[in-house]
Amino acid sequence: MSGAPVREPGAGGAPVRVLVCDDQMLVRTGLVTIIGAQPDMEVTGECADGRAAVDLAAKVRPDVVVMDVRMPVLDGIEATRLLAGSGVRDPVKVLVVTTFNLDEYVYEALRAGASGFLLKDAPPDRLLHGIRTVASGAALLDPEVTRQLVGRYASRIRPSDGGDREIPLTPRELEVLRLIADGLSNSEIAAALVISQETVKTFVSRILSKLHLRDRVQAVVYAYRRGLVN
Repeated sequence: MSGAPVREPGAGGAPVRVLVCDDQMLVRTGLVTIIGAQPDMEVTGECADGRAAVDLAAKVRPDVVVMDVRMPVLDGIEATRLLAGSGVRDPVKVLVVTTFNLDEYVYEALRAGASGFLLKDAPPDRLLHGIRTVASGAALLDPEVTRQLVGRYASRIRPSDGGDREIPLTPRELEVLRLIADGLSNSEIAAALVISQETVKTFVSRILSKLHLRDRVQAVVYAYRRGLVN
């Protein structure tokens, strides 16, 4: 991949390249049909298990992998870790799709490196928005689902000792980080702190930079692991 021109997905007429991975043929076909019908997207491949997703992604280099969780051969969590986990040299953005009865896997998917997640029963426009969001480099973390899922399984996370003293953030930045971890969107944070959304975006950018985090998803996990929320 060295020497290849840098290209922004969806920019300058370049479509967002999407790989779809789901072991249910009807679901996979539906996803492929919806995504392939978009003028700014291109389905680069489809597969039915996590191992195939990892192998195919290495060949077609998608911008986003739409990944199911429970699959044969290699599940979506392990596949996500191999595609986007820490230490991966050239990570691929992964958008995990799940159902409420699989919600215990969502936290693990985020830890594995997923850039976001959606529910399988989400309407098509939300799926497409999610793909575009993740492709742009942002994280897709639905506030309502965040409260229900990450909060419910936060007991799995062991907060480290030292509390806020070890976290290189200002009091205001800590406040914003806690609100992010509580599942608030930028507009909700802006309303809660009586500041503009642009100011919130600035705070989020500073938080990610100071903590060396990739995106908003990692910020949520960080906050729970450090005991900032419970």
